[in-house]
Amino acid sequence: MATSLQNLVPPFSCRRPSYTSPSIPIAIFRGGRRRNTRKTLRVCRAMVEKTVQGASSTFAKEMERLSAKESLLLAFKDAGGFEALVTGKTTDVQCIDVNERIISLEKLNPTPRPSTSPNLEGRWNFEWFGAGSPVLLFAKFLFGRIPPTLANLSKLDVLVKDGCGTATAQVKILNSIENKFIISTKYSVEGPLRMKEEYVEGAFESPKVNEEAVPEQLKGAFGQAFNTLQQLPVPIRDAVSSGMKIPLSGTFQRLILISYLDDEILIIRNTAGEPEVLTRLEAGPDPQNITEYES
Repeated sequence: MATSLQNLVPPFSCRRPSYTSPSIPIAIFRGGRRRNTRKTLRVCRAMVEKTVQGASSTFAKEMERLSAKESLLLAFKDAGGFEALVTGKTTDVQCIDVNERIISLEKLNPTPRPSTSPNLEGRWNFEWFGAGSPVLLFAKFLFGRIPPTLANLSKLDVLVKDGCGTATAQVKILNSIENKFIISTKYSVEGPLRMKEEYVEGAFESPKVNEEAVPEQLKGAFGQAFNTLQQLPVPIRDAVSSGMKIPLSGTFQRLILISYLDDEILIIRNTAGEPEVLTRLEAGPDPQNITEYES
């Protein structure tokens, strides 16, 4: 009897029935529906609050990351930039300040698998090196004892594409002769963060001379050198003009960890934990056309 009456009376009906005996089961039924409705409302409210809090947390974390990036770039500038680092003019306080900001940014790395991320491809400019970095050791070897007025390393960048790297050091001598030293490398993936870098070849490009910038006292010697070069046999002259290549396969390799990567900054560390920080110069190719590196 109770079942048949329940089917006749709507669950949330406000009418008071004229009978008494079935009122108890009906009241229990309506109360249960009310409890379920309140429970559903509480669940929905909790889901909305969680969504709002999650969005707020994501926004706050992104603002923290952008602030950390800006702080690191300002620390580079305060430390004297690339030239001060190469010539050894940075102080201990400046170095520790930069390293502290590097660590702060690494904690906010937005890329879970940087070793295979499309953001890794493109042209990057070196901003900072650790004391044992091969890049810094090479730069100090070439320019550590040469006055900047005679020769200086004006720029150092690397192009990462298709699992290979091309590092280019631009050298200016007497502010008039420009030369490039290029190192070709190959990358292989060994984990989500870890990669192996193998040096393949080094090359000295033929220098380019800006005759207008050559000092007056050196123009005579420069003219004699140019005439001597023109008198060399064709095979030798072509070899000099095309530059010099040095095979490096099997001579040097190293393991690196990519501790931070986004669309503007790349941070890697060597096996000693020393950081190298690079900023993007050119974007890489379309991510849809990128395949993972050799692993």
